[in-house]
Amino acid sequence: MKMSQAADGATPTVPPSPTAQATEERPATIAPEAEVVSGAAMTLGARLAPLAVMAPLATVCLWAGNTIVTRSAAGVVEPASMAFYRWLLAFAVLTPFLLPAVWRRRETVRDNWTKLAALGVLGMALYQGLAYEAAKTTTAINMGVIVSTMPLMAVLLAGLLAGEAPTARRIAGVGVSAVGLMVLVTSGDPSRLLEAGIGYGDGLMLVAVFSNALYGVLIKRWTTPLTSWQQLYVQIGFGTLFILPFWIASPVSPPTWANLPLILYAAIAASLLAPVFWIVGIRRLGAARATLFLNLLPVIVAGLAWGLLGEEIRAFHLVGGAVALVGVAIVL
Repeated sequence: MKMSQAADGATPTVPPSPTAQATEERPATIAPEAEVVSGAAMTLGARLAPLAVMAPLATVCLWAGNTIVTRSAAGVVEPASMAFYRWLLAFAVLTPFLLPAVWRRRETVRDNWTKLAALGVLGMALYQGLAYEAAKTTTAINMGVIVSTMPLMAVLLAGLLAGEAPTARRIAGVGVSAVGLMVLVTSGDPSRLLEAGIGYGDGLMLVAVFSNALYGVLIKRWTTPLTSWQQLYVQIGFGTLFILPFWIASPVSPPTWANLPLILYAAIAASLLAPVFWIVGIRRLGAARATLFLNLLPVIVAGLAWGLLGEEIRAFHLVGGAVALVGVAIVL
């Protein structure tokens, strides 16, 4: 992905992010050109103002659903194919609405292409591509808990890039979250970390979340004259181009009736609808209050994974997830 640039991530910060919320997957403002993209959702939010609190909850539910989709795609469609189809379809859907405005500002795109390309690689290609690969060897529950640490990573990265010395509070939060993640990735037996290390899937998911957290931090620092949706459109384009050679080089999984619903959910619900709901939530509740809903992500993922995928919720999931979230709360 706001996830995202959430993932999805699983999006996430703008996450587009899942990721910038401190993790959000998408930008927090919509310019006039974006009205054609999100106008319907915005109008609905205006008419149903008392229900605006549901917008961030809907976002988190959509991102949680994307985690389930990511796990379900393992074995059904190759990771490179899933990532390529997702972002290609999202790009195609946005093209009629955003291409004319982006073309008029092509000089601005050219002047900022390195930043936009880097963001596309981090938030779209790496984050979701690594998540699809990780899903082969880890559980949706583990993925949900790891994604929930994205705000913590984003806060730490923002401090490092700003040259700030880590505070005692941040160090404590990182330590507590690390303990929780250690319990989670070792299935409740930390001694396994010394014997076998972190599982391949969990390790990839940690790298993916780090990538999306960095995306969320950089998108705030690298300002451009483009609107939020124009930036997102160009980033998706660069991300898709980055994934293209991996799609060509890997075994290609053509769209089928079995994987098409997964592709459509990832491209439309997680990549386009979730950012719109997130924007509505931030406008109605403010970024600080809306971000609190992200704490529900691992809970919703666990419930969906248990009900839809048959994953077993065990004691180490509860303990590791709770401790990791406590660490996030300490930092935030």
